[in-house]
Amino acid sequence: MRRDVFQAIADPTRRAILLLIAAHAMTPNAIAEHFNSTRQAVSKHLKILTECELLKQKFTGREIYYEVNANKMKDIDKWLAQFRKIWETRFSQLDTVLAKLKQDKK
Repeated sequence: MRRDVFQAIADPTRRAILLLIAAHAMTPNAIAEHFNSTRQAVSKHLKILTECELLKQKFTGREIYYEVNANKMKDIDKWLAQFRKIWETRFSQLDTVLAKLKQDKK
């Protein structure tokens, strides 16, 4: 079953997992140590993030390492960029209004 990326990142624990392993790959046990939940619960989150392709698995011997899939994160950033432009425009307009109000007070 293919999961929706935005549904996956809506969960705060999954966002925390992404932030945790953004710097370097980690094993499921190492990830689980950072959370007050069961290893099975963390595994479920890892499975969802992997299904959404936000995480990639690397096998080293018998260990599985999870790492962030930067390409998929870029897709999210591209989608968010359209909203970033809207807000930047609105803030620029607000700056203009505030500057005019400040000028009118003098």
